[in-house]
Amino acid sequence: MRRFAFPSDRPAPGGRARWRARAADGHDVIEVRGARENNLADVSLDIPKRRLTVFTGVSGSGKSSLVFGTIAAESQRLINETYTAFIQSFMPNLGRPDVDSLRNLSAAIIVDQERMGANSRSTVGTATDAQTMLRIVFSRIGVPHVGTSSAFSFNSAEGMCPDCEGLGRVSDIDVGAFVDGDLSLNEGAITAPNFTVGSWYWQNTALSGFFDPDVKLRDYTPAQWDDLLNRPATKIKIGTTNTTYEGLLVKLRRTYLGKDRESLQPHVRAFVDRVVTFTGCRACGGTRLNPAALASRIDGRNIAECSAMQISDLAAFVAGIGHASVGPLVTTLRNTLDSLVEIGLGYLSLDRESATLSGGEAQRVKMVRHLGSSLTDVTYVFDEPTVGLHPHDIERMNGLLLRLRDKGNTVLVVEHKPETIEIADHVVDLGPDAGTSGGRICYTGDVAGLRRSGSLTGRHLDHRARLRERVRRPSGLLPVRGASLHNLKEVDVDIPLGVLTVVTGVAGSGKSSLIHGSLPRSEDVAVVDQSPIRGSRRSNPATYTGLLDPIRTAFAKANGVRAALFSANSEGACPNCKGIGLVYTDLAMMAGVASVCEECEGRRFTPEVLTHKLRGKDISEVLAMSVTEARDFFGSGAGSGAARAVLDRLSDVGLGYLGLGQPLTTLSGGERQRLKLAIRMAEKAATYVLDEPTTGLHLADVDQLLALLDRLVDDGNTVVVIEHHQAVMAHADWIVDMGPGAGQDGGRVVFTGTPAELVARGDSLTARHLRVYLGKNTG
Repeated sequence: MRRFAFPSDRPAPGGRARWRARAADGHDVIEVRGARENNLADVSLDIPKRRLTVFTGVSGSGKSSLVFGTIAAESQRLINETYTAFIQSFMPNLGRPDVDSLRNLSAAIIVDQERMGANSRSTVGTATDAQTMLRIVFSRIGVPHVGTSSAFSFNSAEGMCPDCEGLGRVSDIDVGAFVDGDLSLNEGAITAPNFTVGSWYWQNTALSGFFDPDVKLRDYTPAQWDDLLNRPATKIKIGTTNTTYEGLLVKLRRTYLGKDRESLQPHVRAFVDRVVTFTGCRACGGTRLNPAALASRIDGRNIAECSAMQISDLAAFVAGIGHASVGPLVTTLRNTLDSLVEIGLGYLSLDRESATLSGGEAQRVKMVRHLGSSLTDVTYVFDEPTVGLHPHDIERMNGLLLRLRDKGNTVLVVEHKPETIEIADHVVDLGPDAGTSGGRICYTGDVAGLRRSGSLTGRHLDHRARLRERVRRPSGLLPVRGASLHNLKEVDVDIPLGVLTVVTGVAGSGKSSLIHGSLPRSEDVAVVDQSPIRGSRRSNPATYTGLLDPIRTAFAKANGVRAALFSANSEGACPNCKGIGLVYTDLAMMAGVASVCEECEGRRFTPEVLTHKLRGKDISEVLAMSVTEARDFFGSGAGSGAARAVLDRLSDVGLGYLGLGQPLTTLSGGERQRLKLAIRMAEKAATYVLDEPTTGLHLADVDQLLALLDRLVDDGNTVVVIEHHQAVMAHADWIVDMGPGAGQDGGRVVFTGTPAELVARGDSLTARHLRVYLGKNTG
């Protein structure tokens, strides 16, 4: 293993000799010894503290297992143990990572790409504390004065609009969506969940005495309709049972709408989504605030107008506030807003709901909070912070990572982008491959040494895709006219058919609005994005792709039994964990705890099912295989054709390392997209629309993706890709560049043409960065 070395142009503060002297006693490095979490192969290494360390390697090589599953997990577990036994009884019971020893850990703060929850009361402003600071400013210098800062909060009774209770919208129920007036109660006129004829809810209504259950609802009197829908809780007697009757709307609001949507059963959630409509609150105009809060103004603007401004514009407005009484507070608010602009989020507004942010946007919002934190000497852990960023924005992100380091923190980054690898003080490269072929340290040291190491990452660090010698000629054009969704400014553009078109531009420039909002939807158009895949924690790549069907059939034929035995959702499921392999314990307001099922030891099936073998493997062993391993297993033999076809497509999209039985809830956005693409490839769509398909891909895997895109086009399809990766831009036949900036400064087409033409005569941010990437004169 190589000793630590730092690039000579970035010496450690205080000098390299001083750092080495401190490191000699072992306290300035995180010592990892014998890490075996997931596929880690007894990994031991030292990671310098108060430095920026980037972890690289192909997907599935063990980066996340080392950084998140071992280092961050143990840090959080140890912090939890400092609480009293009473407090710990309400906290998740975190297991110790599979590692011999970890020394010199500091408190770990994980800044990941998880979306920021579905709480509609959380916004960009509340998540960054910018809204709190803005409220204090208004409470002090707003005219007229209306009270303390809580008087400007839509989350407090003092400031919220009384009609919508601070949500900015009101809900209404479409009665016609669950009541059929042409039927009687006995004929099933109520189609809401749990109201089937004969059910208790149905009896409570039909036998209440308020209605004749044989009369069709359209013949009800106005009073009967009011009783059916709006009657408040009323004591009644059905037979010998005392019970309470409620009108349908009263019961539905209490039973379903009064609960968190995510806590509802899937069929009930679908019902709620179907019958509930949301409209902007007329009383507050969607601002969420009461009239008193809206009446107070600073320089002609109220707080709702400030919150709705683009953050870059709000930063300029705040800079013009010259009241000495709020000077320090305004400075802090300006720094927060400037950080949001610097990190590429200037196109957002403070009133943007957190739940609507992408994973990359959410991660950057969290990062801004930590930049303003007074904490130092902590460990920040980032998961691909450049996801969704244009090369121009990556430069700014790198600056923020370095600022966190320079505050005296240890910064650990899992990353694929060469621009971020380049700024690392220290690199840990894992591999050499994925799954069981990974989990080993291929290199540790500085970036210069990585280039010389001969590892897969080192060999591809300076790899550059080239411009096509000949671009394909389009077979036709798909015109887009007058596109005005979100920030688009009446955009007219032609999308060529039969070629590879890449849509580029900085984050927030209007790329997704143009493509997802303007391209026609039909069976011939396959839109493959990174949105969550519908399915429970039972779902996995084998079930989602249909691969489990031929696997079950093969097991059934080989053993002369029913195929249903080999489904963890059917007859063969372990009765204790119901085929999940884990037992989940609900801790009410705390995060739930999952523990391996003691009955099946996580295998998900009954002992009887596991006695049946296929080529020496039981069903749990097959589902534990990676896609690559399963391709070899099903490579030949009768009945392997259907399974092999699915596995080949999964391998083609770069998911060879994925486990067949891995829960879909554990997949990244890029992995979800490639999984969807593998399925849509079997449907033979004419047009494929992909949204940043390079997300999560190692440098070496991008070439495989480009080959796949070429194959789709060469088979006669049209491929439209929204992408920031310069390799994909260079490989395109046609480029549509949006900009010139983000938000209000974007929404226009700044260039259309071939990549060669963009490099030769383009002056957009994309053109400049693509020239640098290709080594051209930036002039």
